[in-house]
Amino acid sequence: MLFLGDDWAEAHHDIELQDGQGRVLSRRRLPEGVGGLAQLHALIADHLDETDEPGAVIVGIETDRGGWVQALIAAGYVVYPINPQQSAKYRQRHSTSGAKSDPGDAHVLAEIVRTDRDHHRPMTGDSELAEAVKALARTHQTMIWSKQRQANQLRSMLREFYPSALNAFGEDLTGRDALAVLAIAATPAAGRALTRSRVISVLRRAGRQRNLDTRATEIVAALRAEQLELPAPVTAAYGAGVSAIVTVLTAMTGQVAALEAEVESCFGRHPDVEIITSQPGLGMVLGARVLAEFGDDPDRF
Repeated sequence: MLFLGDDWAEAHHDIELQDGQGRVLSRRRLPEGVGGLAQLHALIADHLDETDEPGAVIVGIETDRGGWVQALIAAGYVVYPINPQQSAKYRQRHSTSGAKSDPGDAHVLAEIVRTDRDHHRPMTGDSELAEAVKALARTHQTMIWSKQRQANQLRSMLREFYPSALNAFGEDLTGRDALAVLAIAATPAAGRALTRSRVISVLRRAGRQRNLDTRATEIVAALRAEQLELPAPVTAAYGAGVSAIVTVLTAMTGQVAALEAEVESCFGRHPDVEIITSQPGLGMVLGARVLAEFGDDPDRF
């Protein structure tokens, strides 16, 4: 058997090929793409006997996505996607400093699949639809995380100069009410100038249909409450930052909803959708994430 460590980067792959005793047969840097993959196949072929099957090549790589990984699987190699946090722990066994380097990481990955692959899970033959669900579900989740980071930044900024806005909207800074009002009142002075009728109009355009009078009254009262003030130029600078983040959050909110619809549509076409969503607590989005991480290969377990 041959053991290949593949440390991938945007434009190249550092690889190390070992035999079963851990002897290094080759170390190379290969370009990303078809040309690099052809070089890799040729390199492996030089060290395989004519009777060996592609399954005799065990690959360790820190990703389970992309055309390169799919090409390795299509070639018949056994691919182990290794979590980068796991490989970082292994790196400490091979270097006292624990410093990261591309050739060194290729060596670590080759060692993992040679000596410790029983503690890791190889990629299996998930369907194309399951791969599509995986791509959408992970992108959707990443977008939600990015949105939350922006919301945290907005909260920190409001705490510095506009605490009345935090009192008005609480923890729901990414909700339609908060984004709609902050879009027209990014500073304390603009917030105090808002009238109840103006807030009602803004909330209605944002999609609120119930309790308009009550909610508008609450928001106006909170924004007009006394608070400590910063100098006018500093407040204006913070206000510009709030406007920018609110614009980003508004766009991200729309994209999260659009991605969620795509996730549900794609997952809804999978033959196992009814089985997965029959489990307590698993709706369409969470069910799609479960399928994405477990896959649909019946032989996996």
